[in-house]
Amino acid sequence: MYNKYLEDIKTYEAGKPIELVVREYGIEAKDVVKLASNENPLGCSPKVAEAIAKNASKAALYPDDSMYELKEALSDRFSVASENIIIGAGSDQVLEFISHVKLNSSSKILRSAVTFAMYDIYAKQFGAKVITTPSYQHIANEFIEKIESENPDIVYICTPNNPTGDATKREDIFAIIEATPKDSLVVVDCAYMEYVEDEDYRVTPTDFLKYDNVIYLGTFSKAYGLGGMRVGYGIANKGLIDVLYKVRPPFNITTLSLLAAIESSKDEEFVAKSVALNKEQMGRYVEFANSKAIEYIPSSTNFITYMFDDKYDSSKIATNLMKQGVIIRDLASYGLNAVRITIGTATQNDRLFELLSKEL
Repeated sequence: MYNKYLEDIKTYEAGKPIELVVREYGIEAKDVVKLASNENPLGCSPKVAEAIAKNASKAALYPDDSMYELKEALSDRFSVASENIIIGAGSDQVLEFISHVKLNSSSKILRSAVTFAMYDIYAKQFGAKVITTPSYQHIANEFIEKIESENPDIVYICTPNNPTGDATKREDIFAIIEATPKDSLVVVDCAYMEYVEDEDYRVTPTDFLKYDNVIYLGTFSKAYGLGGMRVGYGIANKGLIDVLYKVRPPFNITTLSLLAAIESSKDEEFVAKSVALNKEQMGRYVEFANSKAIEYIPSSTNFITYMFDDKYDSSKIATNLMKQGVIIRDLASYGLNAVRITIGTATQNDRLFELLSKEL
């Protein structure tokens, strides 16, 4: 009755919402701490909130489908031309566009052993085969070996990687790109790049414009605090962007989402403040892990992954914390006995450390 490829797809498991905890455990919304979905704990820029309030009536109108102002803002930020940019309802939608133009039932994708689940879901919607490297890290030699033996149609490099938090060195990214055949597409997914400080790990869209088969993905959902507005983008050479536009639906982000992204682009001070808070509080998570002898993955993002040994059960810990009003992300669905925790405000993190200490 339905497309047979759907039988092999596991529904994406999103982070638990605050409303669920309120509904199931009777905890007031103001007392719930959500550290599961890597949202900005500072919310969005006050300028964004003000602009949305002033322009709420425009929700009745279709957005500017050219997205001229937002593209100009991204052009200025990254020193690229507007023709090199495509906007999506989150970078997830750009991933969907990419799948439409590259995949079919005889295709293959290549990814690391543990990475963003939507790569698999989009691939399997087209009946494509998923190839993985042995490691969760993006190790160049592992990728190159698989590229040479499997000839994948799409190679995914998620840096910093979600849900593990580690970033990939620039030299390794370019080694993978250079080893990829020109008729295969390389997706460099950089949703958390604003948090990367080490220049050996930082990349920008201009690094890849010389390649015909590479696209850089970014988002306003993390450092810019617009997770609920769903705005992402892809940047690549004009030929690739033109092809992606063939599968983009009209008005694919909302009028208020477009306005929010434009206003957010004007407030780099808010982004700097968000990144600074994240760095400060990340240090506390490292100290906590060391004090409790918890293994963790050094993170270049706004979250940290705690890896548990046989003494602890990640699902049990995540459930017990949720019952007490603190939501974190259990990574059992990724095959890991681990939890991913968004770096919150000082007060939110105090609560997490208190409850997690008791669990341990």
